Amino acid sequence: MLDKKLLGILVCPLCKGELHYDKSTQELVCLGDALAFPIKDDVPVMLIEEARELSLDEREKY
Repeated sequence: MLDKKLLGILVCPLCKGELHYDKSTQELVCLGDALAFPIKDDVPVMLIEEARELSLDEREKY
């Protein structure tokens, strides 16, 4: 589980926009860039090259 304080200060490294925590996939999601950043061993991996693109269905989910 990620610390709520950490979640409150993390932003997308590409656009500096808000991130949404998806507990089911263990990812931080940026809707503006349609990217999902993985969380590995409770540590967010905020590297653009490690992010995956969201599908159209996933974008509508948020």
